[in-house]
Amino acid sequence: MFAILNKEIQSFFSSPIGYLVIGIFLVVCGLFLFVFSGEYNILDNGFADVKPFFNLAPWIFTFLIPAITMKSFSEEKKQGTMELLLTKPIGLWQLISGKYLGALILVILAIVPSILYVLTIYQLGNPVGNLDVGATLGSYSGLIFLGGCYTAIGIFASSLTNNQIVAFIVAVFLCFLCYFAFEGLANYDLFSSATYGLEYLGISYHYQSISRGVVDTRDIIYFFSLIFLFLKLTHLSLKSIQQKS
Repeated sequence: MFAILNKEIQSFFSSPIGYLVIGIFLVVCGLFLFVFSGEYNILDNGFADVKPFFNLAPWIFTFLIPAITMKSFSEEKKQGTMELLLTKPIGLWQLISGKYLGALILVILAIVPSILYVLTIYQLGNPVGNLDVGATLGSYSGLIFLGGCYTAIGIFASSLTNNQIVAFIVAVFLCFLCYFAFEGLANYDLFSSATYGLEYLGISYHYQSISRGVVDTRDIIYFFSLIFLFLKLTHLSLKSIQQKS
């Protein structure tokens, strides 16, 4: 597993991909938080709060993380090295874990520099330091869990096809579905009896819950369950390829 993990990290940073991911995330967040006018602009709101950043990040991750993971297995299939990987003396779970952790580490490395935004908002407070530290830490925990879920979804999408663009589109759709769709359906009153509790199935509900700074075991269990679900689906997808080869 560690050999696969090391290979993934080296592939990210031996090319511009790793640096572009981190740079794009920080630049886009910075533009929306401090330059572009709108609901995410902290200066327009006149209140030193990091909530706009954590509301914006899931939208950016919906496109950014699939861009990171789209080549995980699809590129191996396209280059014909997938069969070689499957015949090596490593288990499927080790292969999946190495690919998954490699992409997740890159996502976390993209999140870490965003602490600069928190420090900036900390200084903008009146008085200085007027910031809810508990909610901020909870929001970062939620963002990492969100990144973990999106990465698992992206890895699964990449295992379905040898086309990176198709893997990207499928991953974006699934990330959007898991985060936004359930909450959106739950807001409709036409099927209130059928949609009761539907929002609990979506990532958005649990992300917002943990972002309040209260660590609820139900939220943590949900995130780990969703990650395991998509990694298990990836395992089944690769298992079918292994049996055919």
